Amino acid sequence: MDISRYYAKENEKPLDVIPEDGGFVGAFRTIGFIGDSLSSGEFEAKNQNGDTVYLDMFEYSWGQYMARKAGFKALNFSRGGMSASEYCESFGDSIDAWNPDKKCQAYVIALGVNDILNMGQEVGSAKNDICDDDCEKNAKTFTGYFAKIIQRMKKIQPDAFFFLMTMPKESSDDERRKDLKVAHRKVLFDLAKHFENTYVLDFYEYAPCYDKKFKETFFLRGHMNPMGYKLTADMTCAYIDYIIRHDPEKFSKAGLIGTDFYKY
Repeated sequence: MDISRYYAKENEKPLDVIPEDGGFVGAFRTIGFIGDSLSSGEFEAKNQNGDTVYLDMFEYSWGQYMARKAGFKALNFSRGGMSASEYCESFGDSIDAWNPDKKCQAYVIALGVNDILNMGQEVGSAKNDICDDDCEKNAKTFTGYFAKIIQRMKKIQPDAFFFLMTMPKESSDDERRKDLKVAHRKVLFDLAKHFENTYVLDFYEYAPCYDKKFKETFFLRGHMNPMGYKLTADMTCAYIDYIIRHDPEKFSKAGLIGTDFYKY
């Protein structure tokens, strides 16, 4: 047995090693996925009249692919078109997301496309837009709403880990989209510094560029196809496995999250 493959490697980058079994993501037994269409396994289809139809098919979401690969239970807290503001103002309540019975040991949050790129919502800043004492007083910016999601989840599972996903580069990005993706990335890193047990999955830096060949292979019209969602699952597992292998002591008590023994 080559035990070295389970250890961190010098100069290793987050997606250099793609573990076939999901790697140490399996240290978690429950992971919640908070996001929009791509977190929901959405397919962009056509009906018999040629009209575009959007179908959220959770079993094809990358979170569920991850769960089948690594053996944990995945909960989809997502829907096509979702934004952080809608999640806080209505959607979270409508799906009973804040119910302690649905608490998870970890959460992956992938929001920002609809908020920032499509709706033009103000990005804001972690320094100015978060009220640590009362999340209801957070600013009504993307950062304020995003932070509120973390804060509310921490109320029901204080020791949970959070993994925040940046937006990958696309060859079709114009300067406006590039700038907004960079601003989004900066905010996520600031939030990771602000909140305990919070990490960034930096797809902007480390994922392959979504160029013409990538889109032809892994997309169905404007959303991913099954291979694309499976690929995203592989990359997300690899990134979280990388984080755990590079700081195993931090995750050594993952099995005690949600118990009275985690803090000791």
